[in-house]
Parts: sequence; C-alpha cells; structure tokens
Amino acid sequence: MQSYSDMKTRLVHALHDAVELRYAGQLLFRYVYEPDMPVMESPKPYFHPIYTLAGNEVTIYRPHDHVWHKGLQMTCAHLSGQNFWGGPTYVNGQGYVQLDNNGRIRHERWIELRCEDERADLHEALKWISAAGETWIKEKRRISVSEINPADGYWTLDFEFRLENVRGAPLVFGSPTTQGRPMAGYGGLFWRGPRSFLGGQALAGGGLEGPELMGRRAPWLAYIGAHDGSADYSTLVFIDQPGNVSYPNKWFVRNDPFAAVSFAFSFDEECILAPDDELVLNYRLMIADGAWSRDRIEAYVSR
Repeated sequence: MQSYSDMKTRLVHALHDAVELRYAGQLLFRYVYEPDMPVMESPKPYFHPIYTLAGNEVTIYRPHDHVWHKGLQMTCAHLSGQNFWGGPTYVNGQGYVQLDNNGRIRHERWIELRCEDERADLHEALKWISAAGETWIKEKRRISVSEINPADGYWTLDFEFRLENVRGAPLVFGSPTTQGRPMAGYGGLFWRGPRSFLGGQALAGGGLEGPELMGRRAPWLAYIGAHDGSADYSTLVFIDQPGNVSYPNKWFVRNDPFAAVSFAFSFDEECILAPDDELVLNYRLMIADGAWSRDRIEAYVSR
C-alpha cells in the first residue's frame, strides 16, 4: 500500500488492485485498474464507488440487469467486430447474441501518480486486447482532479484518452445503432447511476431536456438524481470539449429503466481510426451536492 498526500487530499494505492482518492477524510473515488471479472464482461478498469463531497454515492457496480455495467468506465460495444463493452453483441436481424468476441482493456503500468495542492493526477498506460489476444490499441490515459470546491459543494474529474491504433489495419468504432438498432448508440466513457436515480432529470445545452436528449448534440449534459437514505439530491455534469471528434457530443442518456449517460462519439456514425493514427478524447465530469438549476449549471460550464 502506497500513500500520496498533501494533508487534506490523499491518494492511496493498493498495488495491483486500485487507487483511492480521499479529501478531508471523505472517499471521492476508487479506481480499480486491475479488475477480477469474467471474460464475458470484457474486463477493464472502472471507477466505483464515486462519492459527492457530502458522501452520497453516485455509481452502481455490476447491477443484475447488466453485470458488465461498472460505475464509470471507458469502453466500446462495437470495435471492428470486437466487444469491449461486455455481455452479448447486437447483431442486425438477430438481436443480442453472445459471441466469442469479448475483448479486454489491460492496465500496463503507471506513468505517474501525484497528489499535491488539492489536486490529483493519474497517468496510465493500457492496451486494448482482442478476444484472440491481439493488441489493437495502445492507450495513454490521464485522470485528473483539478477542482475540489467545498464552499460550492462540487469536485471534478478530467479525462484524456489517447488511443493509438497498433493493429496494422483500420479500426472502426461503432455502436448498436451503427449496426441497426435505433437509439442505442452507447459507447465511449459511460456512467451508470444508482438505483435511486431512476426517473431522474436530464438537462443539456441549447435548452434540451428529458427524452428528447437521446441522440441529440449538445456540449454538456447534466443528470440530477435523489438518494435513498439521505434523501439528498446530487447533480452530475458531463462536459464535452472542443477538439473532440464529433463535437458537440451526441448523447446516450436514460432515466428509465435505469440512469445512464454516455459520451457517445460514435452514436450513429462510425469513427474510423487509420493504422498508426491516434484518437484523442478529452472530457470533464463535475460531481455536485444538491439539485443544480439550469442557470447554475450554465454559469459553471461557461467558466
């Protein structure tokens, strides 16, 4: 066990398992980078649990309806015939079929782990490996906590994913929608919320809200849900960044039968990555106490 600390902010590393970030004694996240899970679930690193500053949990782990959903994770349901999402694959005309195509995303090494001045940085090297054991993508992943604001009751996670195609052939990022299933364009960075967030409120830039958000473009999307036990509300704001492919993002979002949001950069159009080329994706997730209004969210995003 290793610990990195600047007094209030503490990063704890359990070797070959997970990294935890704590602030003033409160756990903010646990990032499991060497998970133990069945091949059918497409093993990959994930965040669970994630907490607000007030101590409310905003993720769920391995729900019985979709056991491959694990908190917050980077994934892809259709990548040149491979499934890095987990579970069965959508096949046009057949529905979901369990194929022998579940790949995995494997942690290779830590490039940097740092915690100072109420900021944390995790820099990681990974490989995307097909079901046949071939390395298709070499990834550099940076995870940063750049804001912890107890006065306003929020903190942030920033992500940079650098995906290099080392397959020797083009890689095609898609989704069930690109394969023929309407309004199922999930993939990329994906969040699954707790059971109590069922029926929560979704808002997005451009005045969008509710069911009309599915598959629509917006630079940000917010999900507001309530917690069992505390009866508190929490707000998560997912922010796309200029320069990303398909910006502004087309969102995959549900509040029924469960709460979920995905930065779906290949929602209904395939994204092709040429051999030796690199796809770079940058996102921010803001995790806040309380039910934030649209005006308050827009004021934050505009900063």
